[in-house]
Amino acid sequence: MIELTFKQTQSEMMVRAAATVIFNGLLRAEFPNGRLSSITEHPQYGFGASASQENSGIKLVRITDLQDGKINWDTVPYCQCEQLEKYLLQPNDILFARTGATTGKTHLVKEAPAAVFASYLIRVRPQKEVRSDYLYYFFQSDVYWRQIIEEKEGSAQPNVNGQKLMNIEVPIVDNEIQSAISQFLEIVRQRQDGSIKQLPELPPLLEGQRRIVARIEELAAKVQEARGLRRQSAEEAEALINSALILIFEKQIIKQGWNLQPLREGAEISRGKFAYRPRNEPKFYGGNIPFIQIGDISKSNRYIQDYSQTLNQDGLKISRMFPKGTVVLAITGATIGVTGILGFDSCFPDSIVGITPHPNITISEFIYWSVEYVKKIALSEATQTTQPNINLKNIEKLNIPVPPLPEQRHIVAYLDNLQAKVDALKRLQAETAVELDALLPSILDKAFKGEL
Repeated sequence: MIELTFKQTQSEMMVRAAATVIFNGLLRAEFPNGRLSSITEHPQYGFGASASQENSGIKLVRITDLQDGKINWDTVPYCQCEQLEKYLLQPNDILFARTGATTGKTHLVKEAPAAVFASYLIRVRPQKEVRSDYLYYFFQSDVYWRQIIEEKEGSAQPNVNGQKLMNIEVPIVDNEIQSAISQFLEIVRQRQDGSIKQLPELPPLLEGQRRIVARIEELAAKVQEARGLRRQSAEEAEALINSALILIFEKQIIKQGWNLQPLREGAEISRGKFAYRPRNEPKFYGGNIPFIQIGDISKSNRYIQDYSQTLNQDGLKISRMFPKGTVVLAITGATIGVTGILGFDSCFPDSIVGITPHPNITISEFIYWSVEYVKKIALSEATQTTQPNINLKNIEKLNIPVPPLPEQRHIVAYLDNLQAKVDALKRLQAETAVELDALLPSILDKAFKGEL
């Protein structure tokens, strides 16, 4: 299957697949081909102007405005154009991207406000005997793309000029067949957007192609269903941990009669403030004092075992080293609320809070799971502010149960085992996601080769 240089949505891929099946069918039926120059007016290059957000009343359509068969006119900028009649877009105009990563991409103008097209686009207008939508859907097929790729190969900057474009060969069929093909492919597109319309009939010579397109849609729907089930199972796996925490901390522990107490009574809580250096000190990293940052705390790796940066001791005052086993919590930024356990003595900045268990009262892993359970209270308060951050006092006030150490270890072992199973399920889901992503292109490739 020909790989395009720009990413396509599933809707575009399905239209491309259906168009390829149809136009390959025309080729097998031995309809004559004609050059694009024989069925269109002379191609026209776009207007060279600077885009502006100031409302001049004239929109300027650029390559980047052509997205998934649509133009979002609200985001199209304006321009000044003194030759409006020459460049004004009209219904049934076809725009062609002539350079860049999306070279060859086309758009059919169905309706437009007062707008002109930019210089990196070419306008193509079909002659009267050729339907613009028939020509547009031909431009979605691999029959067209194979020719475009041949035309732009060998260029350092991918591009196809008007002359090369006019050399593209198109199957020449009568208006009745053009209309049937255009209506059929339009319904295919609408079905990708949720329409429940039935695929219309095609002329008898293309009935086999209709069955293939229906089969592609059926297989694509099954792929989408599998993707949905995978997403659902991922969400359910994540919810499983939360359900276990609720079961243990809200029901089982309270049932055992272990009273809740502030987190600060079972652990020492302090905000990071790792060091400072003299103003003219040129070196900051390169020493041997471990230093972690928010980015080192990962949801996928509870224990922080490796670090990539160390502080230079020379000229630095280390305000606090946190011992191995300290539970760290990001209290601001994009990763707010993410927790981890230090696998080594370390210092860190004030965007992280360290929670160090008191010996003989709590263990690190139990504090970790306790924070995982109760931090949602602090997070709910943090997200109500303009700049989300967790207040240190709110962390200190969080209440957790403190059962005997043997029971803490028993709870940790259960939750760790459950987390390991969830992580294994997530890895399997990630692998199946890759397989599912490859499945639809594989189906389309078989369709293009006539193997469906």
